[in-house]
Amino acid sequence: MSDEKAIKIRVKGLTKVFGDNPEKAIKLRDEGYGRTEILKQSGQTLGLSNIDFDVYEGELLVIMGLSGSGKSTLIRCLNRLIEPTEGDIVIDGENIPTLDEKALRECRRRHFSMVFQHFALFPHRSVRRNAEYGLEVRGVDSQERHKKADDALKQVGLEGWEDAMPSQLSGGMQQRVGLARALANDASVLLMDEAFSALDPLIKREMQQELIELQERTRKTTIFITHDLDEAINIADRIVLLKDGEVVQIGTPEQILTAPADDYVARFVEGVDMTRILTAEAAMKPVRATARDDDGPRTALYKMRENSLESIYVVDSERRLLGIVTAEQLGKAEGVESIRDLVDSDCPKVGPDEPLQALFGMFEQRNYPIAVIDEQARLKGVVVRGAVIEQLARAGDKS
Repeated sequence: MSDEKAIKIRVKGLTKVFGDNPEKAIKLRDEGYGRTEILKQSGQTLGLSNIDFDVYEGELLVIMGLSGSGKSTLIRCLNRLIEPTEGDIVIDGENIPTLDEKALRECRRRHFSMVFQHFALFPHRSVRRNAEYGLEVRGVDSQERHKKADDALKQVGLEGWEDAMPSQLSGGMQQRVGLARALANDASVLLMDEAFSALDPLIKREMQQELIELQERTRKTTIFITHDLDEAINIADRIVLLKDGEVVQIGTPEQILTAPADDYVARFVEGVDMTRILTAEAAMKPVRATARDDDGPRTALYKMRENSLESIYVVDSERRLLGIVTAEQLGKAEGVESIRDLVDSDCPKVGPDEPLQALFGMFEQRNYPIAVIDEQARLKGVVVRGAVIEQLARAGDKS
């Protein structure tokens, strides 16, 4: 995601009380009582309490917690399938709790598509007719909805299955139809409530990977509910972790794993194989010096001597990585005005999310620091062998 993150949804002070006297529950909450004591004194259940978080445009935000944490209540409050007791849910400038019935229907149509745990397919309708159902309800003409449904089915890998019936499909394929139906509606936000929980582990992992790839292609703002920590770590840009209807931590998977906010989060994540989670970004160090592609050999050698380097990365004017040159190459370069022709473009480089374990083999192949580059191939930093060993040793101490 870019450094300038546009906020798609802002949730502020969201509270949900189940019962006929929510004011009493909120008063007790404000006096410092917890969920159990509030239920005991008032008979009201505090489902959610003072929930604050933002959802950025194009991100995949995972809301997770154990059973009873409030995660499913939260996702249903976002589109008012459950009425919030108090608080704001602002999407593209509209505060959802304040909308009248007509405006709410229009808001849901524009902004929310939902994918459920148990597929929710019509057994008597073909794959195509299931995928186009939401469009049919909205009155979209048959030709347009057929095209949108077929396009969505292609996106989820079901091209050629348009005329099949749900009974002919595996569980994973049926969930793909549910996902295609949500995509065909072209709403701005995808809500996925325990969408892969009913699948067997192998199919579940395949669907997670397909969701990641779909997210990279479409940049659809997605809110995904799960109780599965491994699933959250695998797919999330960020995680909102709930306990007893309250937010206990918000952060990237790595932030939650390496810097848990309290003992509850620490216990929640204990046992996770940290060596599988840590990435190049965790071990990355600033680049001491770089050479420009129009530098001459003497300039590049001077930079290397000043920074005690045996090799130096070469970048263009926009800091895009072009390759690497060594002191040995430069020392033999006679009559060369620029280092362009000396650059070895086949240098070790990875993205910031590359698992640390994958870097060991790269050090075996080439004994250079490994360059870390962003999506535009700009040099962000470097990883040296010692930093990888240090990070993995720390992870081993915590596991």
